[in-house]
Amino acid sequence: MNDLKLQVFVMAARLLNFSQTAKRFGISQPAVTKRIHELEEDVKVRLFERAGSKLLLTREGEVFLKYAEQILESYEALNYELGLLQQKHAGTLRLGASTTIAQYILPPILAKFNEKFPQVTISLQNENSTVIENALRERQIDLGFIESNAEPAGLRVTPFLKDELVLVAHVKNPLTRRDEISLNELKVTPLVLREDGSGTLEVIQHALESRGISFGDLNVQMQLGSTESIKRYLENSHAAGIVSVRAINRELLQGTFKVVDITSFSMPRYFSCLERLGKSPALVQTFIEFVNRFKKEL
Repeated sequence: MNDLKLQVFVMAARLLNFSQTAKRFGISQPAVTKRIHELEEDVKVRLFERAGSKLLLTREGEVFLKYAEQILESYEALNYELGLLQQKHAGTLRLGASTTIAQYILPPILAKFNEKFPQVTISLQNENSTVIENALRERQIDLGFIESNAEPAGLRVTPFLKDELVLVAHVKNPLTRRDEISLNELKVTPLVLREDGSGTLEVIQHALESRGISFGDLNVQMQLGSTESIKRYLENSHAAGIVSVRAINRELLQGTFKVVDITSFSMPRYFSCLERLGKSPALVQTFIEFVNRFKKEL
């Protein structure tokens, strides 16, 4: 079975959009459709179906996705382990990451990478997604990691880790007596959010717009430049915040913060790595493979 067919299928299954899938691979939409049809002929089942204008996975497609992801992960592990036996890496790798990824996702990966490749010197620039995109274009960094769902022109975006934004508050906030609030209640809740230009804020805005709610409809008390700042603010106020669930795990376990669900509303997203178009340097490719290899431990 063709590895590229599996890659195209998995991306299409995640995005549920053949046009966006084509952009991610730098191929035409008919080429995506052709590979999906070939894959369906290989396995003798339909993997996708349409409900009006929506593209959906069939039940068979959902089962196939589960195993296709496992197969691709096995390919990645195999290639990675074989590569380690053949290569010795050294040099400098300049990374840039949006704030949530830099603070909560990359540090354990960097520690493991340093153990495996002590001859590689790494620097990490921590900015919001917009700044990281520009830094990569201007060749100030070699590889970027962003939280935005956007597809910046002239750059290649590859999702690597699923995330979700959640409404949180400190347990002293009366809001945490509730398990769930409505979208209308959210609009009047005092909120502390990330700054303009952050990928987190962009995802929040797009999710709300899909429900007919504009940013101006919210009761935004303040915008801050990092999730840590938001958490410290919430500890000293009755405001709520919207942050990555991965950024609040420790506080949830300690019982100092609580997630308050929003009725029939969620804000999923993917963390993505960002490369310039064309073939990336070997050290960049090695780091991306390393991230994909160890992301299960996050």
